[in-house]
Amino acid sequence: MENKNHLELMAVILGICLIISSVWIGNAFYKVKGLDNTLSVTGSAKKQVVSDMVKWRSSFTRVVSEGNLKEGYAQMEKDIIIIKKFFADNKIDEKLINFPPLDVTQNYKYNDNSGSREYTLRQSIELQSPDIKGITSLAKNTKQIAQGGVIFTSDALEYYYSKLSDLRVTLLGDAVKDAVSRADVIAKSSGKKVGSIKSASMGVVQVLPVNSIEVSDYGTYDTSSINKEVMVTVRAMFTMK
Repeated sequence: MENKNHLELMAVILGICLIISSVWIGNAFYKVKGLDNTLSVTGSAKKQVVSDMVKWRSSFTRVVSEGNLKEGYAQMEKDIIIIKKFFADNKIDEKLINFPPLDVTQNYKYNDNSGSREYTLRQSIELQSPDIKGITSLAKNTKQIAQGGVIFTSDALEYYYSKLSDLRVTLLGDAVKDAVSRADVIAKSSGKKVGSIKSASMGVVQVLPVNSIEVSDYGTYDTSSINKEVMVTVRAMFTMK
């Protein structure tokens, strides 16, 4: 009798397991079938633009001993006068020029600790202007500053496109249209049609030199080129009919 009860119990457990397995398999089949009825496609759109803003960073310095700091500050004031005259002579609006606070850094002597301490006085200059051609030309011709005895250093010019936000919206719509076109081609090749869009997510914006392919997963903003190419991508999922 005990063995009979044991066998009946095992049969009940086996039956329950079969029922659970059937439900799980059916549910899995439904999900796979659901996935078969969707299509994920990446669309893109791009447009060439011309930079409308240039940023010019530069600086000038003086190295002085601790005992000559006062004279160093006085010399920096004279250098600023020469710099401002340079910009004025080239008809640059003073409102476009920014002089951040003077930076003072002690110079460490790693191999020789003797003698008085020295300091580097550095004055940064920031200039932003819509005159791309004029500033680009001016940055290549700073002889007037050097002739005045100023220790002047110029950084590479940075070019920007100020209407990027508006362009991004336009390109987003074009990228979605491109995704629809690609999905339609893929669907037709499998004998199906594209249904409604289930979801869409915008990728990062790439601002690149024209004809460049050096994109980044985190987005790129090239500032070295006047002529740029803006690209936007969209990841869209469609239902299939």
